[in-house]
Amino acid sequence: MYFRDRHHAGQLLAAALRDYAGQDGVIYALPRGGVPLAVEIGAVLGMPVELLIARKIGHPNNPEYAICAVSEGGELVCNEYERASVSPAWLAKRVAAERAEAARRREVYRGGANTPATGRLAIVVDDGIATGLTMFAAIRDLKGQHPKMLVVAIPVTPTDAAARLRREADVLVALDIPESYAGAVGSYYDDFSQLTDRDVMKDLRLARSEGGKQQA
Repeated sequence: MYFRDRHHAGQLLAAALRDYAGQDGVIYALPRGGVPLAVEIGAVLGMPVELLIARKIGHPNNPEYAICAVSEGGELVCNEYERASVSPAWLAKRVAAERAEAARRREVYRGGANTPATGRLAIVVDDGIATGLTMFAAIRDLKGQHPKMLVVAIPVTPTDAAARLRREADVLVALDIPESYAGAVGSYYDDFSQLTDRDVMKDLRLARSEGGKQQA
């Protein structure tokens, strides 16, 4: 399955999630890429959009290849084989840097804390999964808030990540779980342009505007 862009993927996910409409829930987007999808889903389900910030830690020889991920709450999730191949001092430095970047994004995008997930339906959204480490770190962080139900909603994921997501979350909603994964999330999009802080803030303003209309 292929998607025109992130908003198109979000519209398709929103259709797949319609059974949750009207429930007491929150859409948690992994920024930056998950935000446009979350806005589309929140508009259809009538739920607020919040952020769940987790940061990838790339291999020193290939920064695009994730070996670990760290959440705002401090949860570190790693590919243990790859973790053993890097210096603990280097990893500690990268963890500190990515936690600082998560804090910066929180302040820039929201300037404060999220709507809590405690006792509510929590739907976690990203634009796709490759290794899945950032999603797993985010899920573990969110579980600490004790949501009533945790749903992961993604357009595309490899089969091995999908199997683990089904163990980590209560429900996985994935539009495509290809047997032969293309290797990069962007391979499934016609437009997978890199998003900026400004793009994220624009989408979050749109989500707040849509939420106000629904409450009116």
